[in-house]
Amino acid sequence: MAEIARLFPEVEQKRGDAEAKALAEAARIAEALLFSATEPMPEAEIAKRLPDPARIGAVMAKLREDYADRGVVLVRVGSKWIFRTASDLGWLLSPAGREVKKLSRAALETLAIIAYHQPATRAEIEDIRGVAISKGTLDVLMETGWVKLRGRRRSPGRPITYGTTDGFLLHFGLEAIADLPGLEELRGAGLFDGRLPPSFSVPQPHDGALQDDEDPLDADEAADETDEDLYAPEDGDEDGPELVIDDPDSLDRDPFA
Repeated sequence: MAEIARLFPEVEQKRGDAEAKALAEAARIAEALLFSATEPMPEAEIAKRLPDPARIGAVMAKLREDYADRGVVLVRVGSKWIFRTASDLGWLLSPAGREVKKLSRAALETLAIIAYHQPATRAEIEDIRGVAISKGTLDVLMETGWVKLRGRRRSPGRPITYGTTDGFLLHFGLEAIADLPGLEELRGAGLFDGRLPPSFSVPQPHDGALQDDEDPLDADEAADETDEDLYAPEDGDEDGPELVIDDPDSLDRDPFA
């Protein structure tokens, strides 16, 4: 092939131009699909609309590069893609009046436990925290769009398992749950001191398909289940930092800050 390219450089040049043109056209198609979407769009759905679905990786990489320095950037959220305002320009779009709600310390701790230990049941969350979950804590996290019901554990009582959502990834700027900070990053941020047990480690979360010990929720459970009747009485946690909420999909303040 190298010899042919040397003998017929104009043929190789035309082939390269044709490939670049095809890639640019595919990127335009993906761009149009994403701009018309009202929520993060699965990569598989975008691929179906392309002339050559197998090139979806190259197409999305090109489109992301094209928008890297613009006011709107292309962001990957799990297996989905979405255009959003560049992080340094988010302040321009912040509305003056917004509803202010409080996210309790219990909710913050519960969210962190679910993020790192998912899939997790209520009993497992309580075991890690060392106290019972306040009534409604999980409901609040689900109302923000950060936590979802995953399934039911194959154990006595078939407890519900919880996990994070694409909204959680989007808000915290993560492409995948595996991008959560590890032990060294958390230690570097000053969240751990030097007295950790030698065997201490940060768990590897799983937010993909149901695991072998999980059963899917029934259709009516997935739509209506809140687990509200299973919560323990209030555990006395004081309200934590304020969380500004207007739309679950447009939360713009990090409650861990």
